[in-house]
Amino acid sequence: MMILVKLILAHILGDFLLQPNSWVKAKEEKKGLAWQLYAHASIHGLLSLLLLFDISSWKLIASIAFSHLIIDYIKLKFQKESSKITWFITDQILHLIVIVFLGLYWQNSEKQLFDFLLSDTFIILATAILFLTQPVSIILGVLIKPWSDAISNEKEQSLKNAGKYIGILERLLVFLFICTNHFEAVGFLLATKSVFRFGDLKESKERKLTEYILIGTLLSFGIALLVGLLTQYALKL
Repeated sequence: MMILVKLILAHILGDFLLQPNSWVKAKEEKKGLAWQLYAHASIHGLLSLLLLFDISSWKLIASIAFSHLIIDYIKLKFQKESSKITWFITDQILHLIVIVFLGLYWQNSEKQLFDFLLSDTFIILATAILFLTQPVSIILGVLIKPWSDAISNEKEQSLKNAGKYIGILERLLVFLFICTNHFEAVGFLLATKSVFRFGDLKESKERKLTEYILIGTLLSFGIALLVGLLTQYALKL
């Protein structure tokens, strides 16, 4: 397990603490022709070597450095200005997946990983978590559409898709609290959101907006609670 932790630490150091902004800009401008890209991948290999402190692990270290180079090159080649956030998240996920697989494989624990990925527990959790993201957002959008149309106001400005991502995050948090038996945290989360929303409700002075927010919030929390409880029940079967 410590091999995996050290590889993750090397990734954090190499990607976030030891990569100057000038290197990031140079890579985005020159892409595969930027020497900074290859220096960056080499630094990841060097950090892995220093933290593992085992020259016999050179195959693992070389695999980490080479995979980092390939993933970063793919990101630089296909990302656009409008898709930087998406590619940043994808890039980090791919790096972590490679690190986990290589780390566990090096420790001869790959069978344990595949056993978990094929287990009922993983499938149940993955199904619940995926359902609480985009699918529930679409369902809520359909359910409250009559009310959202009724309160639509062209003068009201908000961040693009902010409401959708806030809803996804709060549902995942509710799901986490339910699965870890911290029901009191659900109440705290609901109270916190109410405090942030209080200013909007006070300034709007509109009963429609108040009712719309309450309906959306309670539906979102209710679905997350139900999914969390059903997941708990399924895991006990």
